[in-house]
Amino acid sequence: MRSSANFASLAAASVFLCASHAAAQTSEAPAHLGPRPFYLLDRLDDGALKEAMIKCESGPFFKTDFSIAHRGAPLQFPEHTEQSYRAAARMGAGIIECDVTFTKDRELVCRHSQCDLHTTTNILTKPDIAANCSTPFTPADPAAGKQAEAKCCTSDITLSQFRQLSGKMESANKNATTPEEYLGGNPGWRTDLYAGDGRLMTFSDSIELFRELGVKMTPELKSPQVAMPFDGDFTQQQYAQKIINALKAANVRPGDVFVQSFSPADIDYWIENEPEFGAQAVYLEGRLRGGLDPEDPSTWSPSMEDLAAKGYRYIAPPLWVLVKTGDNGKPVPSAYAKAAKDAGLNIIAWTLERSGPLSGGGGWYYQSVGDITKNDGAALVLLDVLAREVGVVGVFSDWPATTTFYANCMGL
Repeated sequence: MRSSANFASLAAASVFLCASHAAAQTSEAPAHLGPRPFYLLDRLDDGALKEAMIKCESGPFFKTDFSIAHRGAPLQFPEHTEQSYRAAARMGAGIIECDVTFTKDRELVCRHSQCDLHTTTNILTKPDIAANCSTPFTPADPAAGKQAEAKCCTSDITLSQFRQLSGKMESANKNATTPEEYLGGNPGWRTDLYAGDGRLMTFSDSIELFRELGVKMTPELKSPQVAMPFDGDFTQQQYAQKIINALKAANVRPGDVFVQSFSPADIDYWIENEPEFGAQAVYLEGRLRGGLDPEDPSTWSPSMEDLAAKGYRYIAPPLWVLVKTGDNGKPVPSAYAKAAKDAGLNIIAWTLERSGPLSGGGGWYYQSVGDITKNDGAALVLLDVLAREVGVVGVFSDWPATTTFYANCMGL
């Protein structure tokens, strides 16, 4: 366990490094963090971490690859919209994510799921387009105990129809009796303040925008929710290749891209067929559904060593897989985290700022440390352990200002 003296020395060095880094980047616009990171700092328990971060709260702060924008900035902006991406870049995200899926005419677009248009866009209020949905809107029937339902997929509509939609905060009112009511349901800890007219993005749109913003990109190949080959002749491998083709057509440097997938078959395909892009492919931890236990290596199949031997260089599990509650009553690295590091894998964690208020233990993302998660300041405690003790190279966040603040403050 590090001593307070060692922590203070390292923090002082980090502040110096941060200041030196900032001075060297006078041509780069500073990041704008807003009040939230400092709200979290105010709620952080007193101690060495709080003291270290208070010393650098005046900034300046700059873009950092440690800060990875998860779907943009969806804590307050509609995910995968131009507005959300621009907000993430302003908050200093050095890498921004476009989750990639495809339309009926096989055009690549940015959506978290192939079939989430009914919860993330206004499609249900566009009758001519909504008529194509896999499951049309059905109103709730309280007397029968039936909730409202709908299912609208990108593969239900064409690119032209997709471009007529607007993004909204991810939500659904299951008690709705009209399509307009169904668009509600946004959790109270989020906001609809910026949800008026979110511009949806194609993958090509995102490439162009990210280049304008001067950020790297991490497109995720989303698992299809339709049978593949789609329409009988669009295979999974063609889908995986189509992402790379779009990047090449835009002359994007492979070193500026971290393609992602939960499917080992996709990672294997990129490593074998597109090695320049495959070298930075990120394996999103796909063994969770098999009952992965972060403390039991027998549940990690293939093993960390096997993944590294296949050419995997990056692995990305959820936050809770990387930590557990230690004997000191603080988060400590899990056996999984230690094994991944020992195998030489670069670790990326997901997703900070997605859990709402943390006073109740933090929910799914904090499940392995829920017993010690008592207030919103716990996000910074977890972030510190991930960076210093687990050794992650980046963290996805729904509000990149938080990760940008920490990374700049600690000289990452």
